[in-house]
Amino acid sequence: MPDDPRSSEPAPDTASDERGDSPAAHAGTPADGHGDPAAAVGSGSPEDASAAALGNMPAETPAAEEDSRERRVSLRNSVIFGITAIGAVILLVIAFREPPPASAVTTDRLGPAPGEQVEQYLVDARKSLGGGDADQHWALVSFTEYVAPQQLPAVADGLRISGVIQHVPIDRVQTPVITVATPGGDEPAVKSGEAAAGLVATQRFRDQRSADIARVTASRLRAGCACTAGIVVRGTLPQLRDLATQPGIRAVQALPPDAVAGRFAVSPLLPGSSDTVTPVPDDGPVPTE
Repeated sequence: MPDDPRSSEPAPDTASDERGDSPAAHAGTPADGHGDPAAAVGSGSPEDASAAALGNMPAETPAAEEDSRERRVSLRNSVIFGITAIGAVILLVIAFREPPPASAVTTDRLGPAPGEQVEQYLVDARKSLGGGDADQHWALVSFTEYVAPQQLPAVADGLRISGVIQHVPIDRVQTPVITVATPGGDEPAVKSGEAAAGLVATQRFRDQRSADIARVTASRLRAGCACTAGIVVRGTLPQLRDLATQPGIRAVQALPPDAVAGRFAVSPLLPGSSDTVTPVPDDGPVPTE
């Protein structure tokens, strides 16, 4: 019968050196110290020793996995941010080195702006004729009264007409303003009323009132009405100043000599404008003809 374990003397503690317990002792070395350490680890082969050593390494915890994943995401974000920053710098360099594309639209303008005082425009128009150069200038000629197209060659006084502004005046009805480009010679200017009627007839209209206005406008233009509000001409400053003194001429405004044909806006000073340039009321009845 075995001795009572409670009466046995306790086994002496295993001593350790200054470096602490050896791996062999923790791997199962007998307490008497006479066992083979290699046998205690495994079968003694290098493969078994490596397996045992790997088995003793602590397993990666979920917290460690999460920390590793966060480091990878942070590294990826840093790379993306760096690429984006480099691209932004390249775009800025290109933007500052490449000149902006030239615009086909200029700030040159003939005629008063919407809301402008008529008297101020007349003063500015007279100032535009000052100067001593001999260059050709584009200019807007505004009439005191509407004239018929047949009168235009005489009104232009020999200057080349490049555009005719047609507008059928109807009390308290907003009718369209049509600018007809005309080549050299008197005939295109004389036929500008018919050309304007054709332009109106090709338009599409949003409601019946607009269609009725277009119909009466085209009808009167074809009949050769006195509906010309102004013309665009080309001449020297002395010629334009002389034209401005002729009867029936309300104003002549000249552009600088470097203005390019087709790249300036034209808004006529209608004969009925007397205070501020604003649209006329559109609450009157539309005539049948």
